[in-house]
Amino acid sequence: MEYNENRPPKPTLDKRSAMLKAESYCAYQERSQQEVRNKLYEWGLHQQDTESIITELILTNFLNEERFAASYVSGKFNIKRWGKIKIKQGLKLKKVPEKMIIKALAKIDYDDYLAAILTAAEKKAASITEKDAYKRKNKLITYLMGRGFEFNVISEVLKDNQLI
Repeated sequence: MEYNENRPPKPTLDKRSAMLKAESYCAYQERSQQEVRNKLYEWGLHQQDTESIITELILTNFLNEERFAASYVSGKFNIKRWGKIKIKQGLKLKKVPEKMIIKALAKIDYDDYLAAILTAAEKKAASITEKDAYKRKNKLITYLMGRGFEFNVISEVLKDNQLI
């Protein structure tokens, strides 16, 4: 789509219609406060109105940062199979408080976490064509770290399962 200088600017929403739209936005899926704040600014609201709408959304339970963090962790681990480091970075980008990040990450079952690393490692090991054992190991570890898994846990899983 080309930029058109003659196009009229997007109309800004009044506080009441922005509140209704924000409720709908939050009801569709869990959102972080920062996502809602960005959306309200995008709709042309000023800081005072934005903060009052966010407060109202929290009070009416449309917006719950703890619930968002738990949902985010669950989705990124169970569906995308991300490691804790990558999930934590994603939550930090959404400006979720550190305490809530730690609490949400603690809900990941350790055995499931190890199984996820093992599955990813076995799948990747099968596709690495490198002959040199040292380079193979490095490629595998680099891949798993890129998925957000911790080095010490990767090493433990690889050693326990004779993948290195």
